Amino acid sequence: MNVLRHGRLHRYNVTENEDSETSLLEKEFADYIGVKYCLSVASGGYALACALRAVGVEPNDPVLTNAFTLAPVPGAIASLGAKPVLVEITRDLLIDFDDLNKKIDESKSRFLLISHMRGHICDMDELLSLCDKRKIILIEDCAHTMGGTWDGTNSGLHGLVSCYSTQTYKHLNSGEGGLLVSNDPGLMSRAIILSGSYMLYDRHIARPETSDFGKSKYYSPNCSGRMDNLRAAILRPQLRELSIKCEEWNKRYGVIESILGKSNRIGLIQRPSKEGYVGSSIQFYLDGISGQGITKFVDKCRRRGVELKWFGDKEPHGYTSRFDSWKYIAPQDCPNTKTTLSTLLDMRIPLSFTLADCELIASIIVEETGELD
Repeated sequence: MNVLRHGRLHRYNVTENEDSETSLLEKEFADYIGVKYCLSVASGGYALACALRAVGVEPNDPVLTNAFTLAPVPGAIASLGAKPVLVEITRDLLIDFDDLNKKIDESKSRFLLISHMRGHICDMDELLSLCDKRKIILIEDCAHTMGGTWDGTNSGLHGLVSCYSTQTYKHLNSGEGGLLVSNDPGLMSRAIILSGSYMLYDRHIARPETSDFGKSKYYSPNCSGRMDNLRAAILRPQLRELSIKCEEWNKRYGVIESILGKSNRIGLIQRPSKEGYVGSSIQFYLDGISGQGITKFVDKCRRRGVELKWFGDKEPHGYTSRFDSWKYIAPQDCPNTKTTLSTLLDMRIPLSFTLADCELIASIIVEETGELD
């Protein structure tokens, strides 16, 4: 309410010796993740595009990314005039390392934008080893893994730069927004200028030294995409409770997973032992069921109040789309991914669900599988 009272919504509109809400959020989020630098921006998609520019992606550069992700990921690549190169996924919804090596050879790409889609984290030790061996710059999309870990290390600490979303359905909610973190001073100085700091970068707290802006302030274009103080003020109290929220999500995930696991018609995702996931959504398979059968199943569940999304639909619906519906990128054949997605269903798990709600919802899903042909 203080921001609304004083009316200083713009992040650089501050009084003498005042730190803006956005600068404070950046410092607090950097401390939470365990990095030196953080930048708050207008959206998660903007954070991805800004990160790609800051690492040096240029028009027509090939950029590797998962074939299973949401549209803002290839969209961020395409927005730079770069070329998304789609990599197959495994049955466990993780990037396929064999196909990644193959696509590196074929595309000669120097960049991988890894999307931890729906909160599934691949073997980051193996991925870092691969990237180091193949001299690949790693950019992490952590929109669905804020608060998650790999072998005890926070998601977002493995890439040269990592991006998070604070859109309504993410782990912190400001309606729209994004965060970008890195330990690289040159990269972050470019990102801050790119975000539209003008020459006011000294008003950031979680920033590189002033000397690190020597070149970027002249050579990095202003691609305005700042976060405002109102959204930052909404996020700061939520960040303090993020760890508790992650625990609550996992309780709900556990209830739903245990009930779904009792059905012999449902296939569950096997999660790596080193993955500290945040169960804000759940995915499962209806193997052997036709597209028409899955459409009927989704409709029956919807009529009973259970909202499911099917990633195998060739037509995009709402936020859900399959890679071959992204007509703005070059057509690419990912048969294993298409097969995997053909029977994959997805459900958000809002914290507004009680544990009893989760039991009921999972029971409805299991009951409806009994009606499948």
